[in-house]
Parts: sequence; structure tokens; C-alpha cells
Amino acid sequence: MDIKLKHQPAFSLAILTLGGGEQVKVEPGAMVSYSDGVSVETKAEGGLLGGLKRMAGGESFFQNTYKAPAQGGEVTLAPSLPGDMITMNIGGSAFMLKSGAYVACEMGVMMDTKWGGAKGFFGGGSLLLLKCTGTGKLVAATYGAIEERTLGPGQKYTVDTDHIVGFDESIGFNVKRVGGWKSTLLSGEGLVCELTGPGRVLMQSRSEGAFLGWLLPKLPKSSN
Repeated sequence: MDIKLKHQPAFSLAILTLGGGEQVKVEPGAMVSYSDGVSVETKAEGGLLGGLKRMAGGESFFQNTYKAPAQGGEVTLAPSLPGDMITMNIGGSAFMLKSGAYVACEMGVMMDTKWGGAKGFFGGGSLLLLKCTGTGKLVAATYGAIEERTLGPGQKYTVDTDHIVGFDESIGFNVKRVGGWKSTLLSGEGLVCELTGPGRVLMQSRSEGAFLGWLLPKLPKSSN
């Protein structure tokens, strides 16, 4: 499968070129278009248990599989929010992807929900993680632009939980307050995640939570 990204970083579009009979797994709602002869099958990957585990990780219960005809085909994809997309090669060590960032992957890539226990609960939905393993290409999306950091062994780096896209499984993480409780409540930053290397960290330049915090007070109030 060949993947080409266009219109970055604000309104990214992924163009997937499939060989004859090649298949790709796609998150529902991400499809923009596909060429003649491409077929689609919708099912819960891994059966009922697999679908429930995907829902626990913030993803859809069902997943679409697109298959190209003998002559090959094209599928184009886009995320629901304006922002960038990235292609990652999964293989060897696992990559932890935040809930909602997954768009599509090759058939050899597998995803499992990793529940962070209390760390995931107190860190909010952004720390419900998908553990991506297997071998193949994966397409992920972000709200805003993508920023990357590579941490050395023992190197610490702090990121707002809403801005985390994902990180290598080798990265350790610990959710904590911004200073004391006063700073946590009044600074507007809330809880952050302290990451410890070695490994790669992906961040997004915008926060869905911050956008909703700006938008919701401006919506018309119900008269009832």
C-alpha cells in the first residue's frame, strides 16, 4: 500500500493506493472517496470481545475493511477535526496511540486497548491508549499540527494530556498536577503527563478540550 498525504497541516487528506486484492482497515467515518471496484466490509474486528475492547479505547465498535479489485484501487481518508495526519511503520516494538487518533492501517497491524488504571482515569480520555503491534503501515490524525520529540534514557518531558498523540511503548508516563491544587485549578492547565525516555513522543498543537471549553459557553442556551 502506498500512502500520500496532501493539504497538510490544516486540512490533511490521505490517499491510499492499493494493489490488486489488497485490503486496508479504516475507522468508520474517515472515508472520503474510493475508486470503482473497491468493496467494503463492516465488522467488529476480533468479534464481540474485540469490538467491546475497541469501544473501551474510545474507538468505534465496528471497523470497515476496504478491498481493491484485481487492477488495484484508491481510497481517500480524512479525520473529523481539522489538522495533520501522519504515517507510521509499525514493527518491532509497540506504539501507544491515544484514543481517537487512529484512522487506518494495513491488515498486519493489530490494536489492543491498554487501560492505564488510575493514571488513565485521572488523566482523562486522552490517556485511554491503543497498543499498536504487528507489522505494517498505520495512519493517524491529530487536531492541529504534529510536533515530535525524541527522549533519551531517563530524560523527562511534560505534556498536557490533551496534547498527547502517542509514544513508544518504551516511554514511561505519570499523570500529575501542575504545581499544587491551586495552580491546577486556576492555571487553566489542569493535569499533565510526565513522560520518561527513551523513545519518541508525538504531540498535537491544538486541544479538543480547550476548543470545547471555548465553544460551549457561546452556544445558545435552551429556553426550557
